[in-house]
This record gives sequence, C-alpha cells and structure tokens, in this order.
Amino acid sequence: MEKIKKEEENGNGIGIKSGSGNGNKARRSKTEKQVYIINKEQTKFFVDASGDKQSLDLIFDLLARCNQKTKGREITFKDICLLALPKITDKDIERLQEVSLSEMEKVQRALEEFNQKNGTNLELGEFLVKKLNIN
Repeated sequence: MEKIKKEEENGNGIGIKSGSGNGNKARRSKTEKQVYIINKEQTKFFVDASGDKQSLDLIFDLLARCNQKTKGREITFKDICLLALPKITDKDIERLQEVSLSEMEKVQRALEEFNQKNGTNLELGEFLVKKLNIN
C-alpha cells in the first residue's frame, strides 16, 4: 500500500509532497520526484532581503526613485512587484530554475545529458573519471 508523506508547508505557498513511503525518516530514492502543491488560498507573501545587502539596496533605490514625485500616493514594494511580475519571460524562468540547482544537481544533469547524447549508461563515478581524465 502506498502512502503519500504529509505535505510540508514552507511558508511561500508551495507545499512539497514526496513520493511513496511508509512514514519513516528514510532517504529519498534518486528516481523519486518531488511534487509541488501551490496553496492558492494564500494571500500574503513576505520577502526577507536581510541576508542580501545588494538586493536590499536595489529595493530601497527603486522605492526612492519611484517616490521622487510631488503628487500621488506612495509607491510601495508591492506596486513594483505587481508591475514587474507580468514581464517575466520564459527565459527568465529558465534562469531562475538554473540558479536553484545545487552543484551536485548540475553534475547529475550533466551526467544525464552525456548519457543521453552518447547512448551510454555511465554511473556518476565513471562519468567523473572520464570528464576529469583521471586514469
């Protein structure tokens, strides 16, 4: 009997469900895929830029430039986000997906691409030996 692990809500409206399991804390298998569930009832989103001074400076700079005016209400970060979101292209989404990969995920992807291109079925160790020219 297959069970689906309890959905983990990580605060950004995306829950992560892991594949089958018996509820024990066990490692995910390499072939198991994560399924993302979006909480469409979420109405608030929080941005924590405290750990990234460059992003924080960019936000403050944009807000200051937007509010250098004599009339109208104050422009907020929400206004900037809602204006910018529709302008995100498929290319931007690909870049976001790329920067979300860990180093090992990039190596694993390179291995899969190599195996597919060359019609081989190398393991990770064999692939690294071949790529690094180690004898």
